[in-house]
Amino acid sequence: MSSRLPPLTALRAFEAAARHMSFAVAAAELNVTPAALSFQIKSLEDHLGQPVFHRLNRAVELTKIGQLLAPATSQGFASLNVAWRNAQRQTDTHTLTITAGPAFTAKWLAPRMFDFAQSHPNVELRFSASLRLVDFERDDVDVAIRFGEGPDEGLFSKDIINEWMTPMMSPEMAKKIQTPDDMRNATLLHQDDFTFINKTSNWGTWFHAQGLGAPPEGGPRFSQSDHALDSAIAGTGVVLGRYSLSERALRDKQLVAPFPLSIAVTAHYRIVCPEGAENRPQVKAFIEWMQKEVSNMHQCAADRHFIAQEDIIL
Repeated sequence: MSSRLPPLTALRAFEAAARHMSFAVAAAELNVTPAALSFQIKSLEDHLGQPVFHRLNRAVELTKIGQLLAPATSQGFASLNVAWRNAQRQTDTHTLTITAGPAFTAKWLAPRMFDFAQSHPNVELRFSASLRLVDFERDDVDVAIRFGEGPDEGLFSKDIINEWMTPMMSPEMAKKIQTPDDMRNATLLHQDDFTFINKTSNWGTWFHAQGLGAPPEGGPRFSQSDHALDSAIAGTGVVLGRYSLSERALRDKQLVAPFPLSIAVTAHYRIVCPEGAENRPQVKAFIEWMQKEVSNMHQCAADRHFIAQEDIIL
């Protein structure tokens, strides 16, 4: 028996057939006829000297030899596909795929990306709004904007925004809620997508730090922070607004933050990409643009009194 590997086409045909357990479905995936696929698998069996499938009336089953071969063959083609995509990505200077959380994409990235597109017309932008932690080796993503405490081991990582939170409301509502004590009777809006960072990032923390005791119970709950902000802009309640997401609304006077006390959050935003990818032309341009945009953010932090999240004891 030869120790040489069989032809790649034969292994590819076997991998698809083993994954689907169907010659017909595998043939359709590979864009060949069932007869051609069957011929490739027979070639593999001749090379191996053993059958890899039991051919039944209307189905196929892996033999013991086929069961030994299938997992490694599948892993091998998966690794090859990943390597090929990564190699293609390194030579691509015109496409930029960015992933960020849904709220940050909606409230920070999307309103600003026209400026980047105008300045870099040769770059095709693609967005993936997700809270899932991207795998740069597996996913077709060039840059991730992550929010959390890190670390980002084995990756290029640059801090861009330090987060803080404070009560925010519409200007009309602010006419009725003029002192911290007035917050005892306010409708509070809650953001459930932020509790994964730190369980002290909530209304109980701010009320405790302000010396108001426990916050009022109830109030609408939102799975996304941007939806809570939109609700506050509409005047339905007060949100413990995040600076990163609300900066534009504060600048445009859609929201106001009347009370100085603010929670300095331990989590922060970072631009993350594989080591070395930061030097690719479109990635480098995006990082530089992000830094410029952050430096131009409205200075809402002036006259704020910050209490560090880690210093708060409930």
